[in-house]
Amino acid sequence: MASAGDLFTHGLPEVGGAGKLHVLAVDDSHVDRKVIERLLKISSCKVTVVESGSRALQYLGLDGEKSSIGFDSVDVNLIMTDYSMPGMTGYELLKKIKESSVFREVPVVVMSSENILTRIDSCLEEGAEEFLLKPVKLSDVKRVTDFIMRGEGMKGVKRSKKRSRSDDCIPSLSTAFASVSHPCDLSSPPSPCVSQSKKSRLSI
Repeated sequence: MASAGDLFTHGLPEVGGAGKLHVLAVDDSHVDRKVIERLLKISSCKVTVVESGSRALQYLGLDGEKSSIGFDSVDVNLIMTDYSMPGMTGYELLKKIKESSVFREVPVVVMSSENILTRIDSCLEEGAEEFLLKPVKLSDVKRVTDFIMRGEGMKGVKRSKKRSRSDDCIPSLSTAFASVSHPCDLSSPPSPCVSQSKKSRLSI
């Protein structure tokens, strides 16, 4: 059985190659890491999985120390991170990445099993490309990777840093992600969205 240290440096050379996305997947759950790794492999991506935000920063060379594989050789096209992790949350990792002059343009997708609107909004406003609810499906992964492969990514998304309260029930996603399930579906009446928001906050 692979240890956490093995997973930290685990790459998938058989799915690498020219034109393939290199995805850094971050999740403290061993099972969830295996699931997202499998979905990314099916989508023909090269994958590196790590078990924490601090490990991700170490891999990227953003922890103040020299990257374990050599900073110049780090070439990540997409970062997918769990939101709820001990030590450093996915939101805190997202902020660190967006503060980096080297990796701030790399699309970041945040994942969570908890449908909490304040978390979704804060991540999108901080620059996350997408917020996916777990369990993540193959269709979600393919939609994200296809979007990045088309060269749109962060540069193709215009997003306001400030969102008014009236926007809380409107997905702040690009039209390319319009079909991704969102806790506030525009086709639903306002009241379920409000009740869901209150219920989510109570579960924090």
